[in-house]
Amino acid sequence: MINSLEFAIDLDRHDPLAHFRDEFVIDDPDTIYLEGNSLGRLPKRTADRVRDAVDHEWGQRLIRGWGEGWFTAPQRVGAKIAQLIGAQTDQVIVCDSTSVNIFKLAMAALRARPGRHTIVTDDLNFPTDVYVLQGVAQLLGAEYRLEIIHSEDGLIVSNDAIARAINTDTALVELTHTAFKSGYVYDMRAITEAAHRSGALVLWDLCHSVGAMPLALDECGVDLAVGCTYKYLNGGPGSPAFLYVHKDLQSQLLSPIWGWFGQKNQFEMEPNYQPVSGITRFLAGTPTMLSLAAVEPSVELILEAGIERLREKSVQQTEYLIALWEEMLKPLGVKLNSPRDANHRGSHVSLGHPEGLRIGRALIEEMKVIPDFRYPDNIRLGIAPLYTSYAHIYEGITRLRRVIAERLYEKYPTTRPEVT
Repeated sequence: MINSLEFAIDLDRHDPLAHFRDEFVIDDPDTIYLEGNSLGRLPKRTADRVRDAVDHEWGQRLIRGWGEGWFTAPQRVGAKIAQLIGAQTDQVIVCDSTSVNIFKLAMAALRARPGRHTIVTDDLNFPTDVYVLQGVAQLLGAEYRLEIIHSEDGLIVSNDAIARAINTDTALVELTHTAFKSGYVYDMRAITEAAHRSGALVLWDLCHSVGAMPLALDECGVDLAVGCTYKYLNGGPGSPAFLYVHKDLQSQLLSPIWGWFGQKNQFEMEPNYQPVSGITRFLAGTPTMLSLAAVEPSVELILEAGIERLREKSVQQTEYLIALWEEMLKPLGVKLNSPRDANHRGSHVSLGHPEGLRIGRALIEEMKVIPDFRYPDNIRLGIAPLYTSYAHIYEGITRLRRVIAERLYEKYPTTRPEVT
């Protein structure tokens, strides 16, 4: 039977990727971690790599480390991430945060489309994306506007709705490829083509996609993209983001943040800025080397496992979770707030309940299950196929059912905590 621990254990037994779980630090095997879509687990290789970066590279080699791999790390790690997102290796660079990279690429794109003044996005987008776009529009002047398409059901925004919003005044379309609440996955090719038909550029936020599914940026003709490294790429809290600029645009676009790492002939220390050619022109300040060192080992792990195989397992595990929801949670009034079609679903599943906030607190504080919560009612369960087991999915749903059936959440306050 599907709703039995034995069934889950048998699935794990036949999982060809199960051994990758041993690559991660798992302090308490009884804790069910279902938040890899927010912060990935610590790879053992990363702990070794960071220790070496601190003890040997910094401690012993000191400033000589810049000539021994530090200086080219943004390009080297970017080239490895490029293999996960379907890009040429010289189109991706690791730097700054997602928010800063959105700002850099949005400003560059708008300046490359003079005479156009509209930015198109939607209300399923991650809030920081919208905030940055609002700030960009304000900086550029009153003639610029941000148009936000509204979802009718809170789960999806159709290709047609997006295409209707794009016109000859649209300079940039910016969307999150996998919606952070519902896990809905957009049709990257169709939307990019719709934007290009009207002469607009497209900027994709890949934060909830990269490392969980294959992407094909070059094949889809994508102009620009950003992504973080601390979710499915397991780079650690605050790890640097990455950005992608299509090769054909690299010479046309100019970052609004002029820094010495993007300067031509950097060590001549000339007083006037001249951008270097290629993707490196989107660098600004000194790379955060200790954080950058933490990203590379996990990216290599993902490449070793194979992104196609990871996506296959992710789909199987989210299908399994939804099957458990249908049998064990739906009768208790829990809604499915994610698409049923796996082709339009990322690697997290959102379940809806009016008491979702308090249910989440009960899971974390007394059931040793770690999900997260997004208002108004979303309990997000993140599947990281490198280390999430079927047994943990089963056990997590079983404990969730107990919290609801026994109303264990009622002892918790309804006040919003600082972090959810």
